Amino acid sequence: MKVSQSTLFLFLVLLVTNSSAQTWIWFPGDYENWLGNQMNNRRTERGVSIPVQWKLDGHEPLMIFTKTVELDEPEEIEVSAEGEYIVTIGWRIKYQGIKNSVTKVTVPAGKNEIKIKVINYATVPALFVKGKTINSDESWMTSPLDSRYLSKNMKHPDSPSGYYMNAGSGKLNDPNTPPSKFKLPTKPMEYVETKEMEGGTLFDFGKETFGFVKFHKLSGTGKLTLQYGETAEEALDAEHCETFDIIDIPSEKSDFTMPRSNALRYIFVAAENAEYDDVSLLYEYAPVEYRASFKCNDEELNKIWEVGRYTLQLTTREVFIDGIKRDRWAWSGDAYQSYLMNYYMFFDLETTKRTMYTLRGGDPVMVHLNNILDYSFYWFMGIYDYYLYTGDVAFLKQIYPKMESLMDFVLDRRNERGLVEGLDGDWVYIDWFDHEVDITGEVSFEQIVFCKSLETMAMCSEILGIDSESKKYTALAKDVRSKLSDFWDEEKQAFVFNRKDGVNSNQITKHANMFAIFYDYVSSEQKEEIKESVILNPEIPAISTPYMRFYELEAMCSLNEQEYVLSEIKDYWGGMLQLGATSFWEKYNPEHEGLEHYAMYGRPFGKSLCHAWGASPVYLLGKYFVGIKPTKPGYEEFEIRPVLGGLEWFESSIPTPNGDIKVYADKKNIKVKATEGVGTLIFKSSKQPEATIGDVEKIAENEYRIKIKGNAQEITIKYKAL
Repeated sequence: MKVSQSTLFLFLVLLVTNSSAQTWIWFPGDYENWLGNQMNNRRTERGVSIPVQWKLDGHEPLMIFTKTVELDEPEEIEVSAEGEYIVTIGWRIKYQGIKNSVTKVTVPAGKNEIKIKVINYATVPALFVKGKTINSDESWMTSPLDSRYLSKNMKHPDSPSGYYMNAGSGKLNDPNTPPSKFKLPTKPMEYVETKEMEGGTLFDFGKETFGFVKFHKLSGTGKLTLQYGETAEEALDAEHCETFDIIDIPSEKSDFTMPRSNALRYIFVAAENAEYDDVSLLYEYAPVEYRASFKCNDEELNKIWEVGRYTLQLTTREVFIDGIKRDRWAWSGDAYQSYLMNYYMFFDLETTKRTMYTLRGGDPVMVHLNNILDYSFYWFMGIYDYYLYTGDVAFLKQIYPKMESLMDFVLDRRNERGLVEGLDGDWVYIDWFDHEVDITGEVSFEQIVFCKSLETMAMCSEILGIDSESKKYTALAKDVRSKLSDFWDEEKQAFVFNRKDGVNSNQITKHANMFAIFYDYVSSEQKEEIKESVILNPEIPAISTPYMRFYELEAMCSLNEQEYVLSEIKDYWGGMLQLGATSFWEKYNPEHEGLEHYAMYGRPFGKSLCHAWGASPVYLLGKYFVGIKPTKPGYEEFEIRPVLGGLEWFESSIPTPNGDIKVYADKKNIKVKATEGVGTLIFKSSKQPEATIGDVEKIAENEYRIKIKGNAQEITIKYKAL
């Protein structure tokens, strides 16, 4: 999957020549990190602001934007910037500009270098240029350093060329709305029911939601107390509700909107010497497009897909966050799953890139992402997945230096065997365990995701044509993979949890074992052994978070156990629906009863009832039932392996970069239509199938394939499902 230097150059040339509309630009990663930090620091618990628990990085206050142009005639451009700025054309023509002002600049005919320096300590230096042919876009180069004053050894760590990188952008195209003023849109939302209670009124908005509470015609001399709840019980519990607000009444009767948005379904409002006509909500949302669909004969599964979609929609903010009540932070493990679900729902690339930059932060690297060892590894894998689904090699080139420096940090912390362990300051998380586990020493799960990260680095460097790096990371990955067998227990037919001082523990959990299955780190025989001795073994502790159920069911799907997976989805996610869930939870234990379901972290309502990792059926159904995945970057080539898995029929549409793939399947017919790329439909049939277009090829006993062209023509296959 290597991209030649000439192909990469052609791609960047096309990017430049096709960019005519102007947009706000900045140093790549700076604005994304700044915006993500705004999101990460809005968490409150019981009236107290809770900052993140990891290192935060700021932006470069001085930025240089440069572009060389060649004009047949002079051209006037309009320059705006976030910050004070100076415009230089060549060496002599200079224009001074102040923040948020527009400066008109005439660029002479001929070849000229435009250089604009912007300084802004408060927010990210950003630039907007509008002209007939000269417009701000990603063809501009950016650097916080001026190459005229640098020696060859003084290179910026983020710049492959040493000094400059292509500018970053994010579809912020309004010159009157600079990046620091970006806000998610809102729209009015009404409650569906009220109930007068002792001391106040309970408002029910009908489902989990997020936004700014608005009071209509508020007046009085006292105060209002608002208690928010994902359940009625939480909203009514003054001592234990996770979030609340107390506000003093404005002096004059008026509409009043709360300054901070909150997660809620219910609000309990207690008024002291205050009156209001009504209450509503300004629902705050990310304007993502619903590009996917799924329906089948099972109405409960349809509901699960819809609630999964809504859960992912709510947790898609400026960046992908974990939960809308708590923590409202970007966590790398949560975000990795959001990326994958997003490719099968919204195909929202801007939020994906913003989240990756937010999580990574700046250099030098001093701690693991979110302070968590395994969360650094998910970040690497997420970048390659992004490239595979989108084909966006420009982003890969842009972010690769940050991949290198993070991996250097990881490699510097290996033990004498070349493996990773949790060191001082590291959180070896993996999952929330309901039983005691020893996370010290060499943990098998961490070695598996470390190995996959090294393989990811090897692939990414090969794509970018950096052969020496590819060879280095390939060798490192082979070394780690050769040591995974140290954790294999032949008697237990499983990977043990950890190893200390050369001695394997007796602990067995599902985590390392299921990852080894879908990473193909074990033989076909071992996969079946792990399935029986670990995944289906009731003696092995069950997983109770949707987070790791995601991977457990992915492992079973990779073993063609879709009927089992369908049963588990209906049992686990259907169990939440039966308890009245309108979005999926951070954790679910079917053995709990009543208010036990809402408790976590030692708090009665500490559990998040809208958590991104709860939406995994969206991904599992799209990739393993509908069966769609890219096999070459950006769906240049793709594969469709529809599996009914116990369903009578399904129909679905899955987004691709510039179109979609539609699939219908029942026990007698498969219908496929794609709008881009070249695909291969692979399916099983007990009789010779017939196709309306193309030739069906037999590839194994009862297994067939046919080519699919992305020309929007529907192909119908008549077959007999096994």
